[in-house]
Amino acid sequence: MKRIAPAIDLLLPRTCIVCGNRLLSSERHICLECAAEMPLTYFWKQSHNPMSDRFNEVIQKKIEDSSVQESYAYAAALFTYQPEAPFRLIPHNIKYKGDILAGEHFGRMLGKRLKDNVFWKDTDLVIPVPLHWTRKFRRGYNQAEVIASGVASAMGVPFRTDLLTRIKRTGTQTKLNIEEKALNVADAFESRKCGTLKYRHIIIVDDVFTTGSTLGECFRALREVFPPGVRISVATLGFVGEG
Repeated sequence: MKRIAPAIDLLLPRTCIVCGNRLLSSERHICLECAAEMPLTYFWKQSHNPMSDRFNEVIQKKIEDSSVQESYAYAAALFTYQPEAPFRLIPHNIKYKGDILAGEHFGRMLGKRLKDNVFWKDTDLVIPVPLHWTRKFRRGYNQAEVIASGVASAMGVPFRTDLLTRIKRTGTQTKLNIEEKALNVADAFESRKCGTLKYRHIIIVDDVFTTGSTLGECFRALREVFPPGVRISVATLGFVGEG
């Protein structure tokens, strides 16, 4: 029996965020064909992967005291991000076109995968990379916050936006090299103490992982208030691979 499309779909047809084709009534934000072709990383199944190795290199550069024994930070992304590939439209539309519902949807998609794997099962807090208040005011929302809310919802863990603050308004990272990106976000974040609350594993969430500079600065700020016994890992929708 053919499924009849809801009236709203006839008036305002919903389209796939990746290919632009019209969605079936049972599809949400992405068509089944594009979902099947999504270049998933499967990093959530691996304790060590290219993203986590890169992120831990960033962390080590930020540890001034070489005697500090830092737990290996896990890192996972939903899919491999390529500038020329249509899947780049997922974070692009969330960030620049206000597609908040898509952000929550793909955040839940990532969160479900994290929840089902052993390396992430002890997660008890999700924190988004914050925007500077002036940029959030102008945009109206923080794309990382939207994605993180979906991740936390799927994992069934708390989601907090009050523990990490961006205190320095930074310029766009798009056209900067690795060294310039690191300098651009240096000391841009500040974390506040969370009282008597105890956590075991915190995930910092952003839209796309490129060099890891921004997430590394978030890590540094959180580590100032959370002891080494608290694992701090990262998760994003996209991961920009080598080359």
